[in-house]
Amino acid sequence: MNTLLIATRNPAKIAELQKFLDGIPLQFATLDALGIVEQAPEDGRTFEENAIAKARFYYGLSGLPSLADDGGIEIDALGGEPGVDSHRWVSKTRDDDDEVLIQEVFQRMRGVPLEQRGAQMRLVLALVLPDGRIFTVEGVQRGIIAEQEGSHRTPGFPFRSVFYIPEIQKYYDHSVMTDEENERYNHRRKAIEKMKPILVEQLC
Repeated sequence: MNTLLIATRNPAKIAELQKFLDGIPLQFATLDALGIVEQAPEDGRTFEENAIAKARFYYGLSGLPSLADDGGIEIDALGGEPGVDSHRWVSKTRDDDDEVLIQEVFQRMRGVPLEQRGAQMRLVLALVLPDGRIFTVEGVQRGIIAEQEGSHRTPGFPFRSVFYIPEIQKYYDHSVMTDEENERYNHRRKAIEKMKPILVEQLC
């Protein structure tokens, strides 16, 4: 059975990726399990550039087919910010604390009327294979920035406490959404569903 490297250190991302990839006949490796401590560069200006750079970087260290992602929230009223800077929005040079990011959203969105609070969660998955081929897919979920933060926190996913889906009248958080809603609205799942046939064709 072939092994796929899930190239992230974010425990929440690892858990979601493994959950949504369940059923594919692959073994999964993580950076920690392989003892890889190096940090991939994230200096691209698009989610796709960063996802590819991370997958290439960790393939170079592991020699394993590598799956990496990059994504974040894009807020209409802020011209698509924070976008690719979603985790370094405030400090610019390092990952910001979850609470800092949550409060930054509400500070910048203060006074913005409900009809102008549109936003989307967007993610790009990149797969790098040993023969050098690269595959990318995208997942998007539309919603709004809520007028007050949700009560639940998922470490590593700060924007899920501010992103609200009017269609189901819930925050975009797995703890308050049903299993069916999580399957339907999760933007990472949407991307993985597009990636699954590629993984099966190329690695299984």
